[in-house]
Amino acid sequence: MSCIDNYSHETLLKGSFKECSDYIKQHYKNIREFNPGDEILEGVMLIGVPPIPVGYEEDFIIFPYTKPCYGTHVLKVPMNQYIDSHEKTKKEGEKKGILSKLKFW
Repeated sequence: MSCIDNYSHETLLKGSFKECSDYIKQHYKNIREFNPGDEILEGVMLIGVPPIPVGYEEDFIIFPYTKPCYGTHVLKVPMNQYIDSHEKTKKEGEKKGILSKLKFW
């Protein structure tokens, strides 16, 4: 199990869940909607009011992340962080592809 602290990420905004969702909808055109509890990255699950917008561009995914006691933030996570995680599990014998883990496509 992993958590967001294990990934290199940039915080784009801190605000209410609605402010963070609106920010993603206004700034990114490639958006997919998810439900609360969906796992975006290994060990990183979404919390919020559905539908939860998750943007993606170039080599980044952008999503609202709510951490109890800390509030909601818009995080930008580089795909290479995910790929590094994927390579570790591949070495351990797991045969899952990047697309099955990210659940984007």
